[in-house]
Amino acid sequence: MATKRTRLDRYLSSALRINRRDVKPLLAAGRVRVNGAIARDSDLQINQFAVVIVDDKTLPHEQAQYLMLNKPAGILSATIDASQRTVFALLDAVQHAGLHIVGRLDKNSTGLLLLTNDGEWSRGLMAPEQHVEKTYIVGVKHAISEECVEAFAKGIHFPFEDIVTRPARLEVLAPQLARITLTEGRYHQIKRMFGRFRNPVLSLHRTQIGAITLDPALPSGAYRALLGTELECSTVRGGRSLP
Repeated sequence: MATKRTRLDRYLSSALRINRRDVKPLLAAGRVRVNGAIARDSDLQINQFAVVIVDDKTLPHEQAQYLMLNKPAGILSATIDASQRTVFALLDAVQHAGLHIVGRLDKNSTGLLLLTNDGEWSRGLMAPEQHVEKTYIVGVKHAISEECVEAFAKGIHFPFEDIVTRPARLEVLAPQLARITLTEGRYHQIKRMFGRFRNPVLSLHRTQIGAITLDPALPSGAYRALLGTELECSTVRGGRSLP
C-alpha cells in the first residue's frame, strides 16, 4: 500500500547505470524532466509513478491505477482469503497486480469500492483527519423514527470504545429506507448506530466516496478505470504531481 519514494539522483543512477556523481552534470544541463518540468535538484523526492525523461528517453516507471468497482453481496473486501471469494477474483489478476482496496465494505454490503496502487491517494481519501464523506443507501427492518434522525445528527455514544460518532446526515427516503452520509468509517458503524434503536440493517449500498460517485451504468461485479474528471475532483491526486 505504501507509495515508494526515492531521491532523483539515486533513481537516475540506477536507471541509467551510471555513477551518482555523473548525474549532476545531466541535471545542471537541464537534460532531465520530471513530470514535464526540468529538474535540477538531485535531492528531489519522486515516487514510482513519476515520468522521468532524459534527453528524449522516457525511463521505466510504474503506471498508477485507479479503479471503480461495483461490489456485489457475498464477496469479501480482501486481497486474498483461503476459503472465501474476494473482490480481487473479479479483476484481471495480471493486469491489476499490486492494487489495494480503498475503504472496505462488509461481505454482504454492496456498491462503490475504489482500488489503486497509489498509497498516497488512498490515504488522502481514507485518513480520518480528511473527513471525506461516504454516502450509503440503507434499508432497515422497521420505520425510521425522528428520534433516530436526530441521534445520527448529534452523534451516538459507543460505550465499548467510549467514543461518540461524528455527526452523520440521515435522510429518510421511505419509511424503511434512508440515505446516510458519514465522515468516518468505524467497524460496522451504520449497523451499530441503527442497533441502538433496535432496527436491524437489511441492506447497505455505498454510492459515493468524496466526490466520486458510483457509475449507475456499471453492473454489479463490474469495474472500470476512473475518468480523468473523477481523479481531478477527488481529494488527493496521488501519483500525479511532485511533492
